[in-house]
Amino acid sequence: MKNPYLLLTPGPLSTTASVRETMLKDWCTWDDEYNNLVQDIRKRLVKLATASSLYTAVLMQGSGTFCVEAAIGTLVPRVEGKILIAANGAYGLRMVHMCEAIGINNTVYKVNETESFDTDVIERMLQEDEDITHVAVVHCETTTGILNPIEEVCCIAKRYNKMTIVDAMSSFGGIPMDIEQLQIDLLISSSNKCIQGVPGFGFVIAKTDELEKCKGNARSLSLDLYDQYKTMEKDKGKWRFTSPTHVVRAFYQALLELEEEGGVQGRFKRYRENQHLLVTGMRRLGFNTLLQSKQQSPIITSFLYPTYSFFTFQGFYQSLKKQGFVIYPGKVSQVDTFRIGNIGDVHKQDIERLLEAIHSTVKRKEIQQ
Repeated sequence: MKNPYLLLTPGPLSTTASVRETMLKDWCTWDDEYNNLVQDIRKRLVKLATASSLYTAVLMQGSGTFCVEAAIGTLVPRVEGKILIAANGAYGLRMVHMCEAIGINNTVYKVNETESFDTDVIERMLQEDEDITHVAVVHCETTTGILNPIEEVCCIAKRYNKMTIVDAMSSFGGIPMDIEQLQIDLLISSSNKCIQGVPGFGFVIAKTDELEKCKGNARSLSLDLYDQYKTMEKDKGKWRFTSPTHVVRAFYQALLELEEEGGVQGRFKRYRENQHLLVTGMRRLGFNTLLQSKQQSPIITSFLYPTYSFFTFQGFYQSLKKQGFVIYPGKVSQVDTFRIGNIGDVHKQDIERLLEAIHSTVKRKEIQQ
């Protein structure tokens, strides 16, 4: 079945027909064939992340946010644990809200949504507060599309012997990285982002020895990352509670298609070319980007509202949807923006069609509410 429109969002995103088709078969969570599939996925995820053998992968039911909360709630000790969160958008701040909700001692380094982090400030905070045990940062903050300097942040954290947590929800699988070289202890992502699967679970890729230290830390039964890890190890791919079997099978197919595309490097090339084509075309049509090019990720781009007196986002959105494209509203607090993503099963010809649709929409002034 053909999709009625193309999702130009940061996830859920448009998937291939072959990924969707794999969900037509039912699976049993106790069956060896399914559990072996889970084990293969875990191994493939680690290989995508690093050449190191020091890491393992754990899958967790729910959205990516569930997995972030599971990671933070399990890794930070109940006693004598404190996390420094670097935040320049909604998803960094969401980690702060998680900590407040489940009682994790935390401190926040917050900057404006269009600013990157000053690593000298992070270093000073680590020097002044020796109680900090963990440092967390979002790689691609899709509030704006900014790409944060995780290499520099993690390097400083390790200089002071802190554990590093990176929310790579919207970047893993679409931007090349080796998490051991980046000195990342634990990375978090989701099934419905750059791997191009469908929503239903998240995953962490973590240093095995660090996970082994986390018994008894979790503030939740269902989000106990340590217990999920131990169960998957002991029972060879079994989840503690009912797993999203159809989603897992679709994710496996998506991993195979990522490999066919040339791995992360090949996908990164397509995403980057999509984004460059999009920005170049949008600027010709009178739309300016929120961020400078050096800050911009290839995942999603924030555009400022144009100066047209007849522009409304709702009218713009509805017109594009009728033409087969769904974009995203803005999430920046200080200025009016909207966002266009180019991850998922999106290609050059799709961006070209989108630009034609935007041009005709503006020309006909079909952007009034």
